[in-house]
Amino acid sequence: MHTENLTHILFSKWQQTLQPFGVEQVAAEKAFNSLVVAYSTPGRYYHTLKHIDHVLSTIQILQGYTNNLAAVQLAAWFHDVVYNSQAEDNEERSADYAFELLSNLGIPESTITTVTRLILNTKNHQAAVDDYDCQVLLDADLAILATNLVEYPEYAHAIRQEYGWVAEAEYITGRRQVLEEFLQRSHIYFTPLMSEFAEPSARGNIQGEIRSLASGWSF
Repeated sequence: MHTENLTHILFSKWQQTLQPFGVEQVAAEKAFNSLVVAYSTPGRYYHTLKHIDHVLSTIQILQGYTNNLAAVQLAAWFHDVVYNSQAEDNEERSADYAFELLSNLGIPESTITTVTRLILNTKNHQAAVDDYDCQVLLDADLAILATNLVEYPEYAHAIRQEYGWVAEAEYITGRRQVLEEFLQRSHIYFTPLMSEFAEPSARGNIQGEIRSLASGWSF
């Protein structure tokens, strides 16, 4: 999708997300522009506006499981707003970014508290059994794992590009470890819909990437 078209679509989604809160138009547009800048910084190949669009679209499909849809959507917008593949505090800094920007927009404190908690939960991708909002966000964030045989290699290649500073052998070792940890889980996805329809594809894609890594090359 052309970047201009994607930005236009996302601005419409941003306005819809903010609609329940009565945010003033100029402030909403200014905040959106800052998000676009953040997600367009150099070094991003996967954690871009395209990823945010995919996450939001998946949340739309899973919205029936949510208790607080607006908070889940806001968390999606901000969960990767700070991203540096060499850092270990991206989620914490993204949560801080969300807190400041949403506070300036006049979003209720209770909503901001939920949003920051959801963002922090993307660090380890674990959700409590009764935390349905977290489950939906995490499933949407990892929906890419269950994509088709064209898009999955593109995703894997984009992740490799974001870790371009890592030597190939070291990357293969680290990436295999991450992927194998997903396979060792009793379930990758939490919501019934994703568990039934996406889980088998995700496991198949992950196993395929591990096989390619074992042969000595990344996507």
